[in-house]
Amino acid sequence: MTTTYASSPTRSVTAANGVSYAYRRLGTPAPDGTPVVFLQHFRGNLDNWDPALIDRIAAGREVIAFDNVGIGATTGVTPGTVQQMAEDAVPFLDALGLGAVDLFGFSLGGFVAQALALAHPSRVRRLVLAGTGPQGAPGLSGWTDDVVERVVTKDAPGAEDVLYVFYAPTPASQQAGAASLGRIFGERQEDRDADVSLEAKETQYRAVLDWGRPDWDAVARLTTIGQPTLILQGDDDIMVPTAASHTLAGLIPGARLVIYPDASHGSIFQYAEQAAAETLSFLGEA
Repeated sequence: MTTTYASSPTRSVTAANGVSYAYRRLGTPAPDGTPVVFLQHFRGNLDNWDPALIDRIAAGREVIAFDNVGIGATTGVTPGTVQQMAEDAVPFLDALGLGAVDLFGFSLGGFVAQALALAHPSRVRRLVLAGTGPQGAPGLSGWTDDVVERVVTKDAPGAEDVLYVFYAPTPASQQAGAASLGRIFGERQEDRDADVSLEAKETQYRAVLDWGRPDWDAVARLTTIGQPTLILQGDDDIMVPTAASHTLAGLIPGARLVIYPDASHGSIFQYAEQAAAETLSFLGEA
């Protein structure tokens, strides 16, 4: 099954809910057969994962990336809540015949990973939460005007917008971001995923705002997450405040927090080699 993410074919599977899910599957199966399922960020589709991160993780684990309902080439209508996005992931897992999986959730995908672990704990073995935060926590009730202008109201943000939002305003971080974008848009030229529709993006943003409404009961539910959890974050994330990752680490029992320096929302792409090594080490623990 081992291949590169750029050459991995886009497949589809129709689940019991009638949705045809687009996905890619590659890598080296773990001894116990547990795959790592990747949950994507706001506005992202299959082609917005950095191959440098995916390929390094796939060298040690089987990787499955997919478009959730209404995103990219997956059919259906994108729901307006994170909780329903989590529910929509379950039929996909069922359609592939998967039991418990490891989850790697990035940004909005990290919201979904938390909701899935809380609602269906038997389906989640371990959690990796990157650039994300807990429901109802301070600082998550809305993005700043500059972030909204660059990645919410624009139908097609340019490279300069992604570099502004995902990377720190330093030469080293911006250079790493440009290299990541080169991989994301340059390594795969054929069989690219369908664009995410403007309607789906707007619905996702409503779900983000709903997740961020202050809710201390929701924050407290983090203490009931029983899965081993690794949290990866940049030291100055302007989309999901870095403090939110500290909240995750403080409330999820036994959670491990890794902060990357001179990094913002795209820290896992800026530090792809290190993030992959941390992930593989964590997932491989007994």
